[in-house]
Formats: sequence, C-alpha cells, structure tokens
Amino acid sequence: MRRKASSQEDEAAIDMTPMLDIVFIMLIFFIVTTSFVKEAGIDVSRPNASTAERKEAGNILIAIRSNGDVWIDKRQVDIRSVRANVERLHAENPEGAVVIIADKASETGRFVEVMDQVRLAGVENVSIAAQEPGS
Repeated sequence: MRRKASSQEDEAAIDMTPMLDIVFIMLIFFIVTTSFVKEAGIDVSRPNASTAERKEAGNILIAIRSNGDVWIDKRQVDIRSVRANVERLHAENPEGAVVIIADKASETGRFVEVMDQVRLAGVENVSIAAQEPGS
C-alpha cells in the first residue's frame, strides 16, 4: 500500500519548469519591444508653424523656458554646461539629432546661445520644435 500512495503523490506533482520558461520568454519579449518616450522635463508652449512636421526620433531634447532656463534630460542646466551635456549625450548615440524646444515667449538670444553650444559640441543635425496649427 505504501508503494501505491507514494506513486500517486509523484503523479500528482506539477512540473513548473515549462511555465517558468514561458514567463521568462514573455518578459524578454516585452522588454525588447518596449519603446521609451524621451521628454525634455518641462512643459513648453511651442509656437505654431504651418510647415511643422512630426519627427519621432529626437534623441537629445533641449527645452528653453520663457524665463530663459535651459533643461536637458529633466534637469535644469546652466548655459555654460550645455556643450558638455550635448557632447556626452551625442557620444552615447552618434546618429542622434538635437531638438530644441523653445517657449514662444523665450528670448531669441537664449535660443541662439543654446544653438551655438550645440554646434560647438559637434552636432550638425539640429531641429526646432514647433506646433502644427490647430493641434
């Protein structure tokens, strides 16, 4: 009788290995297919432009607030450190473009300073963020 009882317990055991394999494969699939949205860190009121185009891949986002504050990667930076930050981010992704998101109430002088620092960092692909009319 004891042999029958132990063999029944062995038959009733569930092998969890295939289920764990499937869970790990699904986890890897979701990690690989996830897309991450990059943000500049602040909300900016962009100016309208009738020739504005949607650009999905802007790898380095620089935001300029109406009071002249410059933000890169969700943190405020000094105008003198823009070049070093852009050089570091551009070294991580050499094909990446820079998108400058300037508030429509910001000064043009600050925008020119930021663009000059980006160009000195060696990035030639610079875009200016604008909003399509009606959106």
